[in-house]
Amino acid sequence: MPAGITETSIITLIVAFILGLLVGLLVKNIVKVGIIVLAIIIILIAVGALSPTTVENALMQFGQSATQAESKVTAYIDLLPYNSIAFIIGLVIGLVKG
Repeated sequence: MPAGITETSIITLIVAFILGLLVGLLVKNIVKVGIIVLAIIIILIAVGALSPTTVENALMQFGQSATQAESKVTAYIDLLPYNSIAFIIGLVIGLVKG
């Protein structure tokens, strides 16, 4: 191996890339599910099965839950190597190809 490149640094790059790929896949799938749920809600409102006030109340409760979840997730976000170029490359590939 060339000087300065160790097995540890190679493994670190591979792990950062895989984490980026998985996070990219996760984000892409979450966006897909969100769009599908939004389409379902719009259709249910259009046919009269749901009222806009029901959706508004559900969104308010979801917002409160999301605020609580965000405070818990913040600690885990710091574990991601988001400043690594390998992570960013994996994230982009996960978003595009996922």
